[in-house]
Amino acid sequence: MTSGTEHLIVERVGATLVLTLNRPEARNALSLPMLVGLYDGWTEADEDDTVRSVVLTGAGGAFCAGMDLKALAGGGRMAGEHVRDRLAADPDLHWKAMLRHHRPRKPVIAAVEGPCVAGGTEILQGTDIRVAGRGATFGLFEVRRGLFPIGGSTVRLTRQLPRTHALEMLLTGRPYPAEEAARIGLIGHVVPDGTALEKALEIAELINANGPLAVEAVKASVYETAEMTETDGLKSELERGWPIFDTADAKEGSKAFAEKRPPVYRRA
Repeated sequence: MTSGTEHLIVERVGATLVLTLNRPEARNALSLPMLVGLYDGWTEADEDDTVRSVVLTGAGGAFCAGMDLKALAGGGRMAGEHVRDRLAADPDLHWKAMLRHHRPRKPVIAAVEGPCVAGGTEILQGTDIRVAGRGATFGLFEVRRGLFPIGGSTVRLTRQLPRTHALEMLLTGRPYPAEEAARIGLIGHVVPDGTALEKALEIAELINANGPLAVEAVKASVYETAEMTETDGLKSELERGWPIFDTADAKEGSKAFAEKRPPVYRRA
């Protein structure tokens, strides 16, 4: 099963679902069809047990230049009837698509080339691992336009970066080159331009080779315990982690290690 819309391409690369923002003529600015496609992509990844990881990228040498303000001002008139019906049926769909308060259970890797600004940087904060080409640019430009970064940045950015860096990004609205974004911790890898997707798929393959139940439990535990005290977090970790040891996959991992062969995991 693969979904997608005119502005969102969905492809399979092995056990990885690749979601490509596809409005290169607009630097992949967020449109309503793109948001519907994104939401469907996250849903597909969660519901398909053969998907082990997700890569989010953009077409045409850009990641995402933020919300299409013309489309937003038009109240959705530029979108087709099906898209408008989907948004009317679930008024929260666009926030889920942007990962504002929706967290896929599979690991999500961002592969960034070119501009990743405003809403692009907000979506980025909902991903788990981040790779960028050397020429990529980041930033939250909303205050420069008299707007508010309502996609979650005033809450999440200070939890992902030191407060001084988060507030500088939020309050100045200035662009950040990839090397600086890596230095402050917004992204994890800077690679030659044009190779971000290749590197993201390389990381995805490493994840895909691991026990899927273990991977998903580790991701869930990291986020569940993030705001807990250490005592509560350690208790929660045991509750999440101990059942993994009783799975057939855990036994297969140990057996494969002893037999010096790659494990064959079955989500069991």
